[in-house]
Amino acid sequence: MPTTLIHNIATLVTNDPSLGKGPLGLLQDAAVVLDGTSVAWVGPTAQAPAADEAYDAQGRAALPGFVDSHSHLLFAGDRTQEFNARMEGRPYEAGGIRTTVAATRAATDEALEANLTRYLAEALRQGTTTFETKSGYGLTTEDEARALRVAGRHTDEVTFLGAHIVSPDYAEDPAAYVDLVTGEMLEACAPHARWIDVFCEKGAFDGDQARTILTAGKAKGLHPRVHANQLGHGPGVQLAVELDAASADHCTHLTDADVDALAHSGTVATLLPGAEFSTRAEWPDARRLLDAGATVALSTDCNPGSSFTSSMPFCVALAVRDMGMTPDEAVWAATAGGAAALRRTDVGHLRPGARADLALLDAPSHVHLAYRPGVPLVSAVWREGTRAA
Repeated sequence: MPTTLIHNIATLVTNDPSLGKGPLGLLQDAAVVLDGTSVAWVGPTAQAPAADEAYDAQGRAALPGFVDSHSHLLFAGDRTQEFNARMEGRPYEAGGIRTTVAATRAATDEALEANLTRYLAEALRQGTTTFETKSGYGLTTEDEARALRVAGRHTDEVTFLGAHIVSPDYAEDPAAYVDLVTGEMLEACAPHARWIDVFCEKGAFDGDQARTILTAGKAKGLHPRVHANQLGHGPGVQLAVELDAASADHCTHLTDADVDALAHSGTVATLLPGAEFSTRAEWPDARRLLDAGATVALSTDCNPGSSFTSSMPFCVALAVRDMGMTPDEAVWAATAGGAAALRRTDVGHLRPGARADLALLDAPSHVHLAYRPGVPLVSAVWREGTRAA
């Protein structure tokens, strides 16, 4: 691949404090050289080396591609009526997932993949260059495994979420469903996933069931993630820390002990403001977590029920407006924070050796992501060194 020089960048977010100002490692009038799939050089435009090709950023801002560490894109069907009912006052409950389960089971592999690629392309246009996605809308061995196979054709960050809710087929015998998830289903799904997740919540799985499922997954080489403390106080966060989960996701209802546990662990608190926006629920308190020293990530939670957005810029704006984050903190959380939630060191930053993922904004500063909410600011995207959008 030819080398590419992107120059005349007004503000460059590197996420490396050794390269520039503050935690974001900000550089003004900057340039980046991409060599193949990696970043080869970062610095002032005036000092930029020659490259095979040049792209003039014309005073735009640039930042690492967004890292969306939590999404549910293997689904079929539509839940417009459920959303409409919530907007009329009905509270959000985990049981709505069953509607998507029925539609997903009825869909062909081709339909599932077409839906997945549609939303991935949509996310890419908005600057997302790394994404995680989960199964969880099949809830049979065959349907969970096929969802993971489809996902694996498009990302390495694939999560087995057979424990999304108790399958409707086992409504009268949840223990038997836990046995299925930790037995036959896990055997079929583990070869196609990197992660295992569980919805530890009233209406889904309690702490003991979640521990059993995650421990079985670890024994098969899958690393835990946990849907934790979204709908109320519960054991999810403490369980995530106990099992060294890469992330505890949602983290809306936290005790002081939960915050302290996250702050003194390697588990990232992944906040999903799209869910609170779409369910009119209480906002997570990012400020509380950050002030305690916890690592915070932002993600879309893109799914057909509770957060049907693929836009990381939208989530950044929500986090700044309603969760107590500064624009710098929110941008870090949507890039480097997401990388930490996936335990990745090659993405989420723009220093030499990083994967060549970069988003260019039609604005002079990354702050405009929150300053101009809802405006499609991403004007160009490079993924693995190739202009992708």
